[in-house]
Amino acid sequence: MKEQTAVVGYQQGRALTAADMRAQVNLVQEVMKAVMQGPSKDNPAGVHYGVIPGTKKPSLYKAGAEVLCATFRIADKYEIEDLTVDGMARFRVRCIGIHQTTGVVLGEGMGECSSHEEKYKWRGAICQEEFDGVPENARRIKFSKYQGTVEKKQQVRTESADQANTILKMACKRAKIAMTLNVTAASDIFTQDIEDLPEELRHPEDESQAPPAGPQPYSDADFKVDLPKFQKLIESGKKTAEQVIIMMSSRVIPTETQKAAIRAIKAPVADPEFVAELESGQ
Repeated sequence: MKEQTAVVGYQQGRALTAADMRAQVNLVQEVMKAVMQGPSKDNPAGVHYGVIPGTKKPSLYKAGAEVLCATFRIADKYEIEDLTVDGMARFRVRCIGIHQTTGVVLGEGMGECSSHEEKYKWRGAICQEEFDGVPENARRIKFSKYQGTVEKKQQVRTESADQANTILKMACKRAKIAMTLNVTAASDIFTQDIEDLPEELRHPEDESQAPPAGPQPYSDADFKVDLPKFQKLIESGKKTAEQVIIMMSSRVIPTETQKAAIRAIKAPVADPEFVAELESGQ
């Protein structure tokens, strides 16, 4: 099947050809277009991938990794190293990608998580009484600044034992996303784990240069100005229409009409030998 062109190369023990790699990247883009849901007006965060404020490339989410693994028939196997000590739950996980029908190991990825990470170590106090009743070494006032607004929050320490299962699952999630990016060679499209950073670490310190909180709608006026640049990229063969749309979506939310205009741009005619090579799966 075409969707397994690149993976077949691994199965057969041969080096991947340029056609294999092109077919695999093209398939990832086709799946993004037809199945995966990225940022939209109704859901700016996205479902399968999204653009985290302060970053340039989309971040692949666990739901997106599951779609790509299903596409390429990749099963995941986990090797878990328990690094837990008193007062801290910590796990390091290796996720191994295995082809479902042949059992061939395609690649792996590592992930780690600890209850001492900022977002797991502390939680907001339920009320003033709870905050006052906690020992001083297990409570704090947390200051944060985002988009010019300073917030002061009362926080108390969490119990690591209560979060052990969450910490383990997060380590597995990180490992699976890393494995998926490695096996499908999709790192040039996606980044990972940025969404796991505390919010204040996702944004530049210089607020005057900080980007908006998530992609904004693409105005028709701006699109009209940018369209000649997109046309040049596609007509020169440097990027496909779908690659341009992905690039656009990293900073704005294009409308369906704008996407259609991009897809209507004529790309250069492909080399007949390359097309025949893709269709034969060689």
